[in-house]
Amino acid sequence: MATINDIAEKLGISKSTVSKGLNNARDVSEEMRKKILETAVELGYVNRRQQKDRKALCILVENMDFQTPNQFGHDIILGFKQMAEPEGWTVDIIPIDMEFQRGIPYGVFMMEHGYQASFILGLTLLDPWIHELRTSRLPTVLYDNYVKENPYIASVGCDSQEGFELAVKHLTALGHKKIGLISGPLESYILKARYNAYLNAMDKYNLEINEDYIGLGYYVNDSTRKYVPKLLAEGVTAILFSHDVRAISAITECEDRGIRIPDDVSIVGFDDLPMTAYTQPSLTTIRQNRIGIGKCGYYALSCLLNQVSIGSILLRATLIVRNSTGPAPR
Repeated sequence: MATINDIAEKLGISKSTVSKGLNNARDVSEEMRKKILETAVELGYVNRRQQKDRKALCILVENMDFQTPNQFGHDIILGFKQMAEPEGWTVDIIPIDMEFQRGIPYGVFMMEHGYQASFILGLTLLDPWIHELRTSRLPTVLYDNYVKENPYIASVGCDSQEGFELAVKHLTALGHKKIGLISGPLESYILKARYNAYLNAMDKYNLEINEDYIGLGYYVNDSTRKYVPKLLAEGVTAILFSHDVRAISAITECEDRGIRIPDDVSIVGFDDLPMTAYTQPSLTTIRQNRIGIGKCGYYALSCLLNQVSIGSILLRATLIVRNSTGPAPR
């Protein structure tokens, strides 16, 4: 464990200056304070005094609605707080984006605010902090992301493989043989996982895997407008979607084109957002237990804080069958 002496020696400054920088004293310049914090993070220094004074965790949220009750991020955070707050933790919720991450290293941000650990929702493989997490020594849990070979980082999520196998099993029982996939680009860990889960599920049920049955695109509405008619022209009778939002967009696109759901095509989403029960037709989807994910996020973080290194916790997937799936058209 690094000490104040180590930081002082590396920077060529006094121990008192290091101590002042770590504790935000006014007589240390901002430039020097930043150097001290960055060096402290690099060496793996832990401010025990700061941790003793404040028992604090943070949840960092990117690209996710967390302020509206019953929405995805809101429920995950609720589950986390239900576990953390009774054990005496203060939990701060902080929205982040790429610009925020470019402005301050992850370790420096955590040390500057006195957070002992974090739960991060919504990072992609392109985010600046995802690279820093490969070597970070801060206990961190990622939702729908995974960092290899770092014992300080854990992951929680829903079992995508199980979810897609349930969906494909359901569709094959209805007589579907040509099943497609519409997803976002494979720039996040979870989209890659769901893409591979689709391929594995198709293989398991001896169904044709054809690149013409797959559509990957950035923008939700543009993707469904492009790929729904394309896949139907290839003879696809059922389409899996990487997220409910894309599936709901496809329902609107089909309505605009006079394509009947499920008579002409069956549609399956992933997440079970609250609105999916009220679309026309209601959406068959793979449910994630959002409260459970939040609770597991805290459990994983608690393990890391107690020097128990864990890799991944995957919750069981549940297929919710509604009106957007039906027998394959003849």
